[in-house]
Amino acid sequence: MGAEFHHVLFICTGNSARSIIAEGLMNAMAAGRFRAYSAGSHPKGVVHPMALRVLRDARVPTDGLRSKSWDEFARPEAPRMDFVFTVCDQAASEVCPLWPGQPITAHWGMPDPGAIEADDDVKAKAFLDTVITLRRRLELLLALPVHTLQAQAISRRVKDIGLL
Repeated sequence: MGAEFHHVLFICTGNSARSIIAEGLMNAMAAGRFRAYSAGSHPKGVVHPMALRVLRDARVPTDGLRSKSWDEFARPEAPRMDFVFTVCDQAASEVCPLWPGQPITAHWGMPDPGAIEADDDVKAKAFLDTVITLRRRLELLLALPVHTLQAQAISRRVKDIGLL
């Protein structure tokens, strides 16, 4: 954990909404302290248009956001993750790759706004709720004194954040 900034990976099955939103928010909020990525166990290959819209509405850059496999981050040349968060229950129950460096892991599960079958107003509210929940969790993570806490204390706290 002694690097200038910490690498964090957000995982979801499809990597089209929740994990993408978390990646975008973290990179916008972290002020160079964290570098966020997202990936999926079975990526859809496309980012949900409403995920991009809510990020743009929140003034979060969306350039470079793409749906990708978690295999990209299990390769030897991939950045070493300090944190890995699952944001969907299905991904949390899957057997994840072995991440180099033994990152701190936690489950921050939440409903998939992209799975809602309703009119556009209801879908838009679900995506906005996702942004609000993830922004709050990320604010709590960013408030942790990660440079002074021991890994066990950090692990306990990031798991608690996911319960909020």
